[in-house]
Amino acid sequence: MVAMLSFDPDDARYLAELAEFVALPSVSRDAPAETMRAAASWLASQLGFAGGRVEATDGHPVVRGEWLGAAGAPTILVYGHYDVQPTGDLAEWETRPFELTVRGDVAAGRGSSDDKGPVYLVVKTAEAFLAQNGCLPLNVKFLFEGEEEIGSPHLPGFVSAHADELRADLVVSADGAMWRPSEPSVSLMSKGLVTLDIVVEGAGTDLHSGRYGGTVANPLHALAGILASLHRPDGTVAVDGFYDGIPPLSAERRREIAAIPFDEADYLAGLGLGQGHGEAGYTTLERLWERPTLEVNGVRGGGKYTVIPHIAVGHVSCRLVPGQDPDRVIDVITAHIGRLPAPGVRVTVRPDQARVPAYTIPADHPAILAAAAALETVYPDQEVLRTCVPGTLPATVLFERVLGAKTLFFSFSTADEKLHAPNEFLRIRRLREGMRAWEQLWCLLGSARSRHEGPDRGQ
Repeated sequence: MVAMLSFDPDDARYLAELAEFVALPSVSRDAPAETMRAAASWLASQLGFAGGRVEATDGHPVVRGEWLGAAGAPTILVYGHYDVQPTGDLAEWETRPFELTVRGDVAAGRGSSDDKGPVYLVVKTAEAFLAQNGCLPLNVKFLFEGEEEIGSPHLPGFVSAHADELRADLVVSADGAMWRPSEPSVSLMSKGLVTLDIVVEGAGTDLHSGRYGGTVANPLHALAGILASLHRPDGTVAVDGFYDGIPPLSAERRREIAAIPFDEADYLAGLGLGQGHGEAGYTTLERLWERPTLEVNGVRGGGKYTVIPHIAVGHVSCRLVPGQDPDRVIDVITAHIGRLPAPGVRVTVRPDQARVPAYTIPADHPAILAAAAALETVYPDQEVLRTCVPGTLPATVLFERVLGAKTLFFSFSTADEKLHAPNEFLRIRRLREGMRAWEQLWCLLGSARSRHEGPDRGQ
């Protein structure tokens, strides 16, 4: 292993550059094309040492680069994304969302934690390697997309078309937050995802609630009943077949989870809650990491005025675990809703296009072992936990299917940093900690060439 790199002791330079990145409002859902390209171009300029460039897709562009000067060493593909979520209600922000604002030991701004900060620190790690050693300990390809926050709709086409150029022994994702800042962790799974709309239609137009009230069905009333039917009072999903294919949670895994220090009261208090809720028969951590969910994310129809709306829409998402088939989940939800009585209204289930199965990587995979060893170097007095990413990263399944490579999650965001919410922030110390950990990871993966191991594509 090469000597430890020396990173710039002045965080101000890193924060100033990250502020430039955050200032580009790359909200993939609705930003103008020129804004997305500006963010991609900024990131490509940071990859000058790797031939950084912006390449077109059928949607927002990707950023690519590569440094392939380590003869005989493994090749990794570093993945991340430069797009961000919408700001939400601006009134809830304590700072301007697209101005990186330092507040004590954190830097606040949209994308600071998901995923611009974690992507930025990887680029700076490579830059430091080349400045101090003239080389990297392994071959590195970079692929940063601009549509992760909208389900990566155009990434499959791009990766399939460029599979030979992108092929690698291992993918390492700068996305996929650690569970919490008090313990380092590596994730063995990310949950899958399906989303759908439940559309309930009544009269041909909105109706005066006085002139027509009590004489026709109200789509919002009907929708409320449908949504309520999706769960039993104890939190269990009430859709027949929803849990099909999920293997039982083993006693060994339950013991592993039970041994993790976790104060449920503190967890709930941090969310402003006094009581938890979820699938019966499982602890909070078991539900979070090992069990699927069905959530109502929003309801649309009518408003605060005296009207019977002619249409009501419920937005639903399901996070899936290994064993669940996304298509099957959509089918059983559709069948459940189709069996419900709906007098006076028309009910339609409209699934969204993205259907992502859960992703797993074995606990004994060489990349997991290397990641744990790297984290132990940076955090010598802390146990490295094996956890789950409760969110969904669509690219993981894609990379395994098209490139034949497993994905290692190695992000230095943490789940409590208000990802997707107002007042998103990044702990400033995580920039430097992340750079040191990426350095160690690359050295460990690169040293596999002398042991004839490699990160083991097929495991």
